[in-house]
Amino acid sequence: MNESRNPLRILAPEAAAPLIVREVSRRRFLSFAALAGGATVLAACAPGGGSSPAPQATGGDLEGSLSVYTWGDYDSPDVVSGFTDELGPRVTLDSYSSNEELIAKLVAAKGTSGYDIVVPTGVFIPQMIENGLLEKFNKDLLPNMSNMDPAFLGRSWDPSNDYSVCKAWGTTGFVYDKTVITRELATWADFFDAAQNEASGKTSMSDDPAGIIGAYFWANDMDWNTEDPDELEACRQYLVETIAPHISAFDSYPGTNAIPQGTQVLMQSWNGDARLGLMESSEPERWQWVLPGPVTELWMDNWAIAAGAPHPEAAHAFINYSMAPESLMLNLDYIGYNVGGEDMEQAAVDAGIALPEFIFFTAEQLETMHEQELNDSQTTRVEIWNEMKAAAGA
Repeated sequence: MNESRNPLRILAPEAAAPLIVREVSRRRFLSFAALAGGATVLAACAPGGGSSPAPQATGGDLEGSLSVYTWGDYDSPDVVSGFTDELGPRVTLDSYSSNEELIAKLVAAKGTSGYDIVVPTGVFIPQMIENGLLEKFNKDLLPNMSNMDPAFLGRSWDPSNDYSVCKAWGTTGFVYDKTVITRELATWADFFDAAQNEASGKTSMSDDPAGIIGAYFWANDMDWNTEDPDELEACRQYLVETIAPHISAFDSYPGTNAIPQGTQVLMQSWNGDARLGLMESSEPERWQWVLPGPVTELWMDNWAIAAGAPHPEAAHAFINYSMAPESLMLNLDYIGYNVGGEDMEQAAVDAGIALPEFIFFTAEQLETMHEQELNDSQTTRVEIWNEMKAAAGA
């Protein structure tokens, strides 16, 4: 990775940083899971509702199957089929649209979800550990962790990588149809202006509270991790009353259908999904990707093993297989996100990976990206998300 694009300083391990995420109470954590997953979650969290621990992976024979609960279209089919061909277990992939959806499912299941591998965003991991939703790694079964760039290890949410390791990281921006919106859009304020004008009724936002609520604070150059009730109320009023009537869909994956099919004019999108949409579109020149200012998001999704995983040996084997250099490159090309492998940018360019500018960012671009903090405002944020969706009727 050349120095001009080197994220090491910005993404340096944060083990010494204050773990603000740990300040979220168990009650708050479970309440926002309930808001995302329904009232049944609360009953599932009653005292005494724990499950028997999953069998500890030992390095023995692999089980015959593996179940992965992850973000949509987030693994190269060549990696999945290669794992089965080489090591045996058949892989089933199910997807979710938000961390809240993932957490609600795991909390309700009380260790009996049937899932082996999950892929939470880093900021949620400390509370998932505290609430017994994740199993500790047997690192002896993960020798390929040595292939990961140290910049993407030792993050504040899991400083020793005992429960998680980088799967992919990226950012949030938007895509617009230049044949309809003929002016240049460059900021989150531009996004909301266009949503109310040229793209009214043809705008989608991610089905994820972080990006939706973040966009309001980014547009106003405010701290998107604020806990100030007045600022959150202003956010609620704007999104629910002003923006929701113009939103036609809440879609975390517009690159799968909306961009290739041209069903929306303006779409909030993660960088890798936008890349996929442009690659799948028959008219790629029609679309403009924007990494908007003045501030946007930096997120990191992580491999982790669910509590009660029925196939822990296969889970470790799949995570390890996915960190092999060949698998890292296949996944990087397929999903369009930086997968955290060491020295990958030059290798990707040499391999002719399409649209590398959607995957690797300059130091200046990285300066605009900031991580979410999980704090006691999270319940309010999920309420705003649900209220906005209801108001939009999408």
